[in-house]
This record gives sequence, C-alpha cells and structure tokens, in this order.
Amino acid sequence: MKQYHDLLKSILRNGNEHDDRTGVGTISHFGHQTRFDLREGFPIVTTKKIPFRWIAEELFWFLSGDTNEANLRAKGVDIWAEWADEEHTRRFTREPGDLGPVYGYLWRSFGGDYPERNGIDQIAKLIAEIGRNPNSRRLIVTGWDPRQADNVDLPPCHTLFQFKVENGVTLHCQLYQRSADAFLGVPFNISSYALLTHMVAHVCDLEVGEFVYTLGDYHIYKNHLEQVEQLLAREPYVLPKLEIVDAGGRLRGLRGLLDMRYENLNLSGYQSHGKIAAAVAV
Repeated sequence: MKQYHDLLKSILRNGNEHDDRTGVGTISHFGHQTRFDLREGFPIVTTKKIPFRWIAEELFWFLSGDTNEANLRAKGVDIWAEWADEEHTRRFTREPGDLGPVYGYLWRSFGGDYPERNGIDQIAKLIAEIGRNPNSRRLIVTGWDPRQADNVDLPPCHTLFQFKVENGVTLHCQLYQRSADAFLGVPFNISSYALLTHMVAHVCDLEVGEFVYTLGDYHIYKNHLEQVEQLLAREPYVLPKLEIVDAGGRLRGLRGLLDMRYENLNLSGYQSHGKIAAAVAV
C-alpha cells in the first residue's frame, strides 16, 4: 500500500525528535493527508501481516458502546490490555478492565454521565441523518470530549470522522486523527475506518467511495525505527477486495450495523509479507 509507505517516509524525511508521555521518544511530524479509493481495493498493509479479524472485532466493540476490555479480550483480541490492568484503572477508581469513557461510550452516549448510558447516540443519529438528509454536511461523529479527556488513561487518538454522500449514491469518509503511532496503530486505523465506511455504506444502501485520512501528530517511536526500515524494504502486494455477505439483505439501518459480525465479512485475496513484531509504547 503505497500511501502507507509514503506516510512513513514523510516522517523519516521531515520529522524531528520529540519527547513524549511514554518516555520512549519519537520521530514526529505534524500534518499529513492521504486518500484511499475503496473502489480500487481494501486498504490493508501488505508489507507486514495485519490481523483483519482483530480490526473487525475492535470496531464491533466500539459500535456496541462497550468499554470493558475483558469483553474484547474474550474475542481473542488483547490490543487494549496494557491500559486495562489494575495499575491503569485504579487511578480513576475503576475496576480492572473498565477503560472508562473511551470510543464506544463517546460514540454511543456522548455527553453522558459515565457509566450511565444517558448521552447522545451519535451512531444512531448518523445513520438516521444519512437516510433522512443525505446532502447534510453534518454527518459527523466526534470522539473528543474535553470533559472526559482526563478521565481515561488513553483519550481517543482518532478524534472525529465525517461522512459525505455524493449524488445520493456514493459514501465518502474523512477521519481526523490527533495522534498516530505510524508503525503499530496507523495500519489498524486505516483498515478500521475503511471497514466502517463499507459497513455504513452497506446498511444505508450506498456504494463506497474514498476514505480520506488526515493526521495531526504522526510519529514513529524510536524503538520502531529498525522495524520501519525492514518494512520499507519490502514490496507491497496488490490490495484485496472486501465483500459484505448479507444473505437476504437483512443488514440494514442501525440494527443491521450493530448486528454485523465477522462472518459477514469476506476479505478475499489478502496476501502479505510476514509479521514484524514491535513493542507498544504505553
């Protein structure tokens, strides 16, 4: 996936050394935008192995509104484990596993009194507005609530996304991400929002268009530099295709979006180089 390689090269070419909250240190640059035409293939990195099922299960978890890491781990996905142990949750007087008002809560109950689900369901409003007023310029979901940002160990990195319906047929999505771990996080973020665009398009009876990816602080952690060089030395493969399997056309509207499962996704033709291990900076 050329866009991903270009993003990494942009950091190496333009970035500067920065200290950061993890103590690891980064090579960081500010401000980048790239585009993925979802009609030309599903954007998933091919120069290292990406676990597509993990991406899907995490997205389903977000959409459900759940914020308990144990429920995601029960699906075999442990990418949130470092922030869910007792050390990280007790500072907020929460039990292990309870991540607080992170993505799922903000998407499904924005402005609520956590853990009560008494806020605004942004996903429900989004789907309803696409159906009611597809020309709207307000098809926005925000994951950044200043009232809650200090009440979680890791406030949302991908902070706001907007959809646009073109000519009543094609669905585009743009994401703004405030902070982007280019080696570990960004491959997940790209494929997650591409998948979300496919899912929303399907349940709204639209076709997919472009995913536009806009970054604030995008960086390579210093302990990932060797892995980045290893990845950049590899040649990308052709992108796979994503099909949503929906026998009988039952997956429609909000209910269809929330009912979607991994079994409804068919990623065909995904070929990749091998996994490149790297430590997460917590």
